[in-house]
Amino acid sequence: MSIRLIVGLGNPGAEYEATRHNAGFWLVDRLASGQLRRETRFNALAAKIRMAGEEVWLLEPQTFMNRSGQSVGALARFYKIAPEAVLVVHDELDLPPGSAKIKKGGSSGGHNGLKDITAALGTQDYWRLRLGIGHPRELQLQQPVVDFVLHRPRKEEQSLIDDSIDRSLSVIPLLCEGRFEQAMMELHTDKKPASGA
Repeated sequence: MSIRLIVGLGNPGAEYEATRHNAGFWLVDRLASGQLRRETRFNALAAKIRMAGEEVWLLEPQTFMNRSGQSVGALARFYKIAPEAVLVVHDELDLPPGSAKIKKGGSSGGHNGLKDITAALGTQDYWRLRLGIGHPRELQLQQPVVDFVLHRPRKEEQSLIDDSIDRSLSVIPLLCEGRFEQAMMELHTDKKPASGA
């Protein structure tokens, strides 16, 4: 089994574009290189690209984060894509900015987008690419979490997040070839020094 659908999570609209909660959109935008088109039947922006010699769907739900499952479920059912062939890219409070991790399954960790996708797919057994945005407490901020994720990262955090997206993009072809162990090893061990950000 290899990845056939890459979903970026975020909220539609210019006011959310640069916010931490849209980190999943940022990565898929880079993969899509301007090819995303509105697909009304999936209530999403979508594109089909070739990656590692395979056809792969890219998807950005336009339903707002907590209803992401509507789009993911609709496209996966329509194209008969199994949950194990789905990669969801999302912001992760439990990882520091600059960190990125791949995992399969597990709980939603309070992430409403993941909760809705799990409900729509009927299983937690899909792949996740978690892009660290940090937690307001770890970053010595007094902001409530909901406020934190809906704000722009500070300049130094943005550059770390951009770096983690670059490193993630370099292993996505491996995921599309079904080489999950190698992709995880490369992503999880390729740590750039935080200085110079």
